[in-house]
Amino acid sequence: MLMSFALSSLRSRGKSVALTFLALLISISVLLSVEHVQRQAQASFNRTISDVDLIVGAPSGQLNLLLYSVFRMGSPTNSIRYASYEMLLTEPQVKWAIPLSLGDAHHGFRVLGTNQQYFAHYKYGNKQPLTFAQGKSFSNMFDAVVGADVASELNYKVGDKIVIAHGLGAVSFKQHDDSPFTVTGILAPTGTPVDKTVHVSLQGIEAMHAPHARHEAEQEAHEHANAKVNKPDSVTAILVGLNSKFATFTLQRELNNYDQDRLMAVLPGVALNEMWQMMSGVENLLRFISVLIMLSSLFGLSTMLLASMHQRQQEIAVLRIMGAGAGTIFRLILLEAVLLASAASLASVALVSGFFAVARGWLASHYGMFISANLLNLHTGLVIGAVLLATLLCSLLPAIDAYRGALNQRL
Repeated sequence: MLMSFALSSLRSRGKSVALTFLALLISISVLLSVEHVQRQAQASFNRTISDVDLIVGAPSGQLNLLLYSVFRMGSPTNSIRYASYEMLLTEPQVKWAIPLSLGDAHHGFRVLGTNQQYFAHYKYGNKQPLTFAQGKSFSNMFDAVVGADVASELNYKVGDKIVIAHGLGAVSFKQHDDSPFTVTGILAPTGTPVDKTVHVSLQGIEAMHAPHARHEAEQEAHEHANAKVNKPDSVTAILVGLNSKFATFTLQRELNNYDQDRLMAVLPGVALNEMWQMMSGVENLLRFISVLIMLSSLFGLSTMLLASMHQRQQEIAVLRIMGAGAGTIFRLILLEAVLLASAASLASVALVSGFFAVARGWLASHYGMFISANLLNLHTGLVIGAVLLATLLCSLLPAIDAYRGALNQRL
């Protein structure tokens, strides 16, 4: 009975209720969007790499090393000797090591020089290995493996020729035209920066920058020689997997004190935590702004209910004649507010889910953010629960006003 009265009352004030509903819809949608993006962005970053115990590079700060070696963001400040990579391979604690060489680009996509260890041991998400959608890994010096986004945006297929540019910009004035690479494989989508990367061999990177690279490479392949010209002098970073997690801190200390090269070894998880601590201020600011917008809408709801009290005296009088007590009138006002906030919350979930379902591809391709469209989780439920609780609190004043009005009519 009380529910039907509440619904009828809301319908009778259609225009003001519609405006209040829209205000609540927008504010709740903003709040849900901020919370969802923050959680999804963190999950997206955390799933970029897994099963890596150490990242080794030149001393530049652990966050900077993480960003350019894993997320392909920023520029390396320095390199480390290739001999340091060879040294790591001889360490008994090291299970595998992946060399990474950055510094070139292809139509704005990062070019990564590496070796077969990358495709054998690089994992993302829940220790998922890289797989090929087409083709295979590179076997020759001037072979290339492209990520899913590279292939999709540039319409590449196995067998196509690509030219790598010097530098990291989308437009470069120095193209390595004399050393084109052949696409031999296209990786399956991973939802990580791997999708936006062109992978080539370390020897290909070295030969590409050397004079007459193609001629020398073909001659070496013909003679089955391991000439020094194609052995890299340095690499940007090394991803390291260990036989035992207990050796992590011991090896980290040894590498940080290595006297043959300037090395810095960092734990990916620790570097990620540092990144989120740095971003926590921005996240809290966005959350604070969203809460303020939410509160302003709830105060608007409270104002609407208060303003309607003078117009609802006759309605309250009819309810009193029908035997409704002052407490019933009090609960009626609260129920109306909760119904309005609940409807706005459900509509907000649908609106935000629909937006991310439509914009998911665009966000991934332009900003590297892989946002799920599924908002049906515990955190969303807690946010909506907090909104409904705040609605009850903000509705207490008009409910008390209605309660007092009902008592006066009784007298």
